[in-house]
Amino acid sequence: MEALILVLLAVLPALVIVAGLKDLTSMTIPNWISGGLILGFVPAALAVGLPIGVVAIHFGIGLLALFCGAAMFAMKWIGGGDAKLMAAACLWLGLSAAGPFLLYTGVIGGAFCLILLGARGHLAPYLPTGPQWMARLMEPKGDIPYGVAIALGALVAFPESALVTAYLAI
Repeated sequence: MEALILVLLAVLPALVIVAGLKDLTSMTIPNWISGGLILGFVPAALAVGLPIGVVAIHFGIGLLALFCGAAMFAMKWIGGGDAKLMAAACLWLGLSAAGPFLLYTGVIGGAFCLILLGARGHLAPYLPTGPQWMARLMEPKGDIPYGVAIALGALVAFPESALVTAYLAI
């Protein structure tokens, strides 16, 4: 049973890593990743024995994050995939880890943006023969794949979540 619980808990790390890499290389986050996170949450929550009230709070946090992400998307601050990934991650992280997740994501995102902007100014001339995704990433006024920061923020915050806490208490 413990192996099954670990596999279920591995859904979040696995899918956010895929989302971050996909965003980095294609500037898109496929819907199946966020959908997989949503579908994977309930079995993971049941496996670690989260009370139904805590599960409901997780869904509320995820829904609130979806509304906030939709507003940020409407203002063209983030992409639609970023908004959905952020909401799906908040579903998994719940009340105990959503705040740290947003803080970590903001700090990591800011650092990533500064590094990327610096790289665009200095490395772009040296990468004309690199892969297509690298050339797109190095465009001087190109988009920032913020899914990378969302993925890293989720990974750092996950140990603070009710899911991990409940697993450690088993």
